[in-house]
Amino acid sequence: MTGGDPTRAPELIRRYGCAGCHTISGIPGGDGQVGGRLSEMRKRVYVAGVVTNSPDNLIRWIVNPQQFSTRTAMPASGISEGEARDVAAYLYAKER
Repeated sequence: MTGGDPTRAPELIRRYGCAGCHTISGIPGGDGQVGGRLSEMRKRVYVAGVVTNSPDNLIRWIVNPQQFSTRTAMPASGISEGEARDVAAYLYAKER
């Protein structure tokens, strides 16, 4: 769906600190409460309530959320597009 490898995502999620803000199933310590819960992404209509949920939009959001919303609290983490593809693949694959 994203062209990414979901098996690489857990390490990337830890490296970029995603779990510090988000609750992410399957990630040790993935119990952050600042950002939204990242479960059942395939079922959502919008990413962060801002942009239509599609693989390309989710990847772009992960890389640079400010391009969609200057008011978002989510920072640009420095994650590459390829790494974001892996994270998006993981998020779309997880149901809970």
